[in-house]
Amino acid sequence: MAPAAAQAPASKTVPPASASKDSGSPLGFDLGSDATKPTTIEANEGIEWRQNSHVYIARGRATAKRGNGTVIADTLTAHYRPTAKPQAGAPQADTGKPDGGRTDLLGTGSQIYLVEADGHVELLGPTQHAYGDHGVYDVDAGTMVLTGSNLRLETKQDTVTARDSLEWHDKEQLAVARGDAVALRENKRIRADVMTAEVTRDDKGAQRISRIDAEGDVTVSSQDQTGRGDAGVYNVDTGITTLIGHVKLTRGQNELRGQYAVVDMNKNIYRLLSAPPSETLRSGRPTRVEGLFVPRQQESAPSQGKP
Repeated sequence: MAPAAAQAPASKTVPPASASKDSGSPLGFDLGSDATKPTTIEANEGIEWRQNSHVYIARGRATAKRGNGTVIADTLTAHYRPTAKPQAGAPQADTGKPDGGRTDLLGTGSQIYLVEADGHVELLGPTQHAYGDHGVYDVDAGTMVLTGSNLRLETKQDTVTARDSLEWHDKEQLAVARGDAVALRENKRIRADVMTAEVTRDDKGAQRISRIDAEGDVTVSSQDQTGRGDAGVYNVDTGITTLIGHVKLTRGQNELRGQYAVVDMNKNIYRLLSAPPSETLRSGRPTRVEGLFVPRQQESAPSQGKP
């Protein structure tokens, strides 16, 4: 098939994929989110069309664009479904579209349902940029999963990194970082085994992370203060993090322990409770909180020759 790849054109406009209920992806990566938008594939080394396998393969810093979203990789593999082409003279249902609702490429109907990206993968949106070694975009499910080394998502204000995977869920408007996940903003840092970021739009339509749910060995830190717990919820707008389960708050050698804490990372205020307020009201006998406060060691005055 190598000769076919060499003879293939360097760019191709692929028909829209199946429709999605959403008008656009929350992160701006709306590949496949609007059936009226075409997918444009370009590559430096050519595009191979394997008709029997129903696959397009673009090689050489290949690019796939759809709406506001762009996927770049050394190699892109697009899997498509062939759609039945009605016979001449056969009756067709009126869909209100000039082509009867069919998609057409070189005389054959097709719908892309899966795109695989390999090698130096980049996922671009209007205000964000994600990186990985391998990516799988499931058009039907509206999900994109990045894996490999140095996984990260960069926005104007936030940077999110992960060890195992970065995921985008268009319909749920969620981003998920798995495996030693870290979110950074200025001098604030959140670390957890798994973090789920909720994305919203401001009054001007700009997209941003508004909330982060963290699970497993959660750590929040700002300047010289650190909070730890089993789980946590971070409100990005207010800078307030709620920690639940085996909570430990530390600053220097000072330490507080309990089961529930509210940490204001903007004002550096840490509030510790023995249990969440609702549980305290139900049980009536909350566990006690513990605190360890270590006095500062004063430097000894010069002895001036005296013992």
